[in-house]
Amino acid sequence: MINKIAASVAEALAGVQDGATVLIGGFGTAGIPGELIDGLIEQGARDLTVVNNNAGNGDHGLAALLKAGRVRKIICSFPRQADSHVFDALYRSGALELELVPQGNLAERLRAAGAGIGAFFTPTGYGTELANHADGSPKETRVINGRPYVLEYPIHGDVALIRAERGDRWGNLSYRKAARNFGPVMATAAKRTIASVHEIVELGGFDPEAVVTPGIHVSAIVQVPRVATQAGGFKTAA
Repeated sequence: MINKIAASVAEALAGVQDGATVLIGGFGTAGIPGELIDGLIEQGARDLTVVNNNAGNGDHGLAALLKAGRVRKIICSFPRQADSHVFDALYRSGALELELVPQGNLAERLRAAGAGIGAFFTPTGYGTELANHADGSPKETRVINGRPYVLEYPIHGDVALIRAERGDRWGNLSYRKAARNFGPVMATAAKRTIASVHEIVELGGFDPEAVVTPGIHVSAIVQVPRVATQAGGFKTAA
């Protein structure tokens, strides 16, 4: 019987290796799998390459993972914001490597990994420093129908940590509004995908049209509770 429900965050994260490339869903603070990130800090994997749209907010979530010294390199689109002081300090000190990727390219590089695409040409970044490799050497370019393009390669993950709204024991997932963001493409781009969910439904409890990420792409799900806020809304448990 297929049952991908993990009893705890620690159980779901068992086996994440040092040096792994970890894809972490979220866009700013929307859809960040905070419980899974906290669990990864406790799990202890080091020398990680992290892929996320941002580079952490304040001192929690992804910023806490960076502050714990577990990340060697971050691949993201928007590393700096008003409260990105953890990233700023690490990057300026040389303790953290950054690969800056335009947001559309980031999404497409992840999608390409899941779709089995070897590489693709994009006009985004042509004529800028982003058209160079980290060592300064130029990326391959080509003119197609009179327009210049840059060759970009997929981003494959060893593990993806994503946040969904609900799931079933087969690993089928649906998301809540903007919290969906990078979750679906990251789930297909990783060898192993772990999802936190707020609700576990019985098999057949989904309208098939509502399943965004099929369970074939998901290795484990773990249920996390909601906590009511003073404003009457909800947030995930700390």
